Amino acid sequence: MNLSPHAVRRAIVLAAVGALLPLAVVTTSSGAASTTPTTPTGMTLPTPAVPGAPALPFTGVTAAAATLSPTIGNLVVSPNVGTEGEPFTISGSGLPANTSVELTWSTATATWIADVQPNTVNWLGRTATNFNVVLANVTTDAKGNFTFATTVPVDFGGIHDIYAVVNGVEVDHGGYEMFRTVTVTPKRGPIGTPITITYTALGSSLYGSGGVLLWDNHFAGNMSGNWTRGTATVTVRATGPVGQHVVTIEDGMGVSYLNVVQSPVPYLNGGSAIFTTTPGKFNLKPSITWPDAITPTVPERTTLQTAGLDPTSTAVATLSQTSGPILTKVQVSATGLSGTGTDQLVWSTVIGSRVNCPTSSCWNFESVPLGTATIANGSLSGTVTIPDGLGGWHVIQVMNGSKVEAQVPFYVKESIVPFYDASGKLLSMGVATANDAATPAAIAAGQSGTGTYTFKEGQEFTISLKGVGWTQLDNTLAVDYDNSFIGYGCGFNSNGYMVVHLRATGGPGVHLIDFYPLLYTQQPSFANTQGGMLPILSFQNNIPGLALGYQVPSMHFAITIVK
Repeated sequence: MNLSPHAVRRAIVLAAVGALLPLAVVTTSSGAASTTPTTPTGMTLPTPAVPGAPALPFTGVTAAAATLSPTIGNLVVSPNVGTEGEPFTISGSGLPANTSVELTWSTATATWIADVQPNTVNWLGRTATNFNVVLANVTTDAKGNFTFATTVPVDFGGIHDIYAVVNGVEVDHGGYEMFRTVTVTPKRGPIGTPITITYTALGSSLYGSGGVLLWDNHFAGNMSGNWTRGTATVTVRATGPVGQHVVTIEDGMGVSYLNVVQSPVPYLNGGSAIFTTTPGKFNLKPSITWPDAITPTVPERTTLQTAGLDPTSTAVATLSQTSGPILTKVQVSATGLSGTGTDQLVWSTVIGSRVNCPTSSCWNFESVPLGTATIANGSLSGTVTIPDGLGGWHVIQVMNGSKVEAQVPFYVKESIVPFYDASGKLLSMGVATANDAATPAAIAAGQSGTGTYTFKEGQEFTISLKGVGWTQLDNTLAVDYDNSFIGYGCGFNSNGYMVVHLRATGGPGVHLIDFYPLLYTQQPSFANTQGGMLPILSFQNNIPGLALGYQVPSMHFAITIVK
């Protein structure tokens, strides 16, 4: 059987990459390998404080439980459909005269479910909790009537029940149906122009919770508004050719639901706008966009954060910084140590893959020595270099022999691989030719070649990243080519080093490649994880890893095709 160079390269990489992974030297105090994740235990992730996220609607006060009247009447809501910010009135009649009436509005909170284990984090889907808030308090007139004027709040879309409550009894009922709006800005600009799309009134229920962005009918990614009360704000880059392009927002659980008007949720209206790509270029240098600065709401991370510590130890370790890319130099300090002499500083990580998981071996705990530090008066201080390996959450352990006296988490951030020439001159960041040679050196570099941003039509090229993680929150990244989703890359088996192989297509000119976070759902796979394996455009403030301190970014590149 004859194989093309492309097929040969793939076969060799699959056979050889495992042997090229750096093996750890020290066995962790946790003991042995973890051959498979344990049975998942779902944790509802508390909603973090997202910058700019709207508060609960109207008064923001959760309404007390009420009893439904067996002879409930009707409220008049006029109009009873519309979008946020529009005025409407609520009117009631036939109620007790000169009586206080509490008006309530149904709403929800929405978030994700995760399974946090010592050696990984699994994504288990989303959840929502429905409840009522106090809309307003009004008083009926002498005839038992009232009218209250207000505006549609920023909230999840769909139908909202409105009740008139008197002395703990829901006596009248009405409703308001919130439709969605789409805003696209700016409306024109050269290739690379950041375009902000805001989609309001996404739903709290599963079928209404997702939005899908299409660029000229090409799927770019999805979005959600779980932590921002139904408002999703995302950014994509303008791409060519010069002329008009259609930006469309559809609805669906990961992919477009194209006949939604016939569905049980026909109010998922979507929208579209025209963007005109103009001559010229925006800033096309490789760049990274990080998520918003959000304080995690879950103390657990992963990888021995609490497991393995000596239960008798009262020592405390701290770091000069708690996150950074590979090869970052970090000062480790510890106090309250019981021993004397020197302690080992150790990096806790894992090694393995998800390919045969969970039917066979998945991954093992491994430890990498970082150095030693001398104890003086129960304290020590030393500088370590973060290893070139898996990204995500790890711990640095302070070990006295086999005893872990203290440990402290460190987050390894993703980074772009630089390419230099023989004299040390920077040729490119991330982007290079493909080297299909089957030599050990080529395979060790993911078969990336010479740094450049210029290629011929059809030429194979590579994009190289470091610090990719291993959990279902950070082991993969989705790839868009000219705002069209084409696949994903994984950095687990290659110890955080991910080299994606692509082909230059689309004709002469500039073409854009964007990497976005995605939620991995392949191995192990769980039910109710709709929207997995797809680009998450709303990663900056609506992605579950943020509740656990994960900082998975988007990354942006451009190539030029020449004749």
